[in-house]
Amino acid sequence: MSWARIMAPLSGGEGDATALAAAVRLAEPFGAEVAGVYTPADVADVMPWMGEGFLGGVQTTALESLKEAAAAGEAKAREAMSHVTYGKNAFVSLQTPVWSGLSAESRLSDVIVFNGDSARGRGPLAEAFQQMVADEQRPVLVARGEFSVGGPIAVAWDGGKEASRAARLALPLLEKASRVVILAAPKASSRTFDPTRLQAYYAARGVTAEIDILPDSGDAAPLLLYAAGKVGAEILVAGAFGHPRLQEFIFGGTTRSLLAAEAPTLFLSH
Repeated sequence: MSWARIMAPLSGGEGDATALAAAVRLAEPFGAEVAGVYTPADVADVMPWMGEGFLGGVQTTALESLKEAAAAGEAKAREAMSHVTYGKNAFVSLQTPVWSGLSAESRLSDVIVFNGDSARGRGPLAEAFQQMVADEQRPVLVARGEFSVGGPIAVAWDGGKEASRAARLALPLLEKASRVVILAAPKASSRTFDPTRLQAYYAARGVTAEIDILPDSGDAAPLLLYAAGKVGAEILVAGAFGHPRLQEFIFGGTTRSLLAAEAPTLFLSH
């Protein structure tokens, strides 16, 4: 298995350089293209708020300000892209309707790369992160620190749909990893599962994986983070939003706890 296109949504902000650098680190071992996709605030989103017959002085000024901000942001995003020395790269600037364009670009990309702030709900791309993970159900890499492709990788698995999907989609990464460790916390899960099943799935595809059974706990996230750190994993593969998002928002959830941590880099899929 391999990847051919790694996409990094760009906002024209300071986080663009981080996202692009991470996208290059992910793409290079596969010879994949890095696509920087400028994702501005959409003028269409404010139209319903203005209502019919909105073309008064204040409203027109507001629209012009949004257009000017989008143009300035695109210039900064292009500048960030110009510093990418990796040869296989492309720049895409989305126009109204922005969210529809972002969805279309993501569906033709293998992995979407975000920085840690976007994943924590901060900055202009926070909504884009939610859209990619939860609505489009695209595999997402949350880049944190100087991760590398080819080092140890930990895979969090509980037998559920989200975790199993992430475990499958991460195979190109796992095939290049120096060590793969399946992290399982049976006593922290409401479902019954056997981690040797995933181990056998990987073995059939040429990936040798170890199993680490984590101790009893009411919250799996601290266990997963500790275990990933213990094996020196630079990337943790995990399912995202295993419960309804409203429930995750109210009660926290493993996904929210993983996103709040400082390390490691996360490979997520819903």
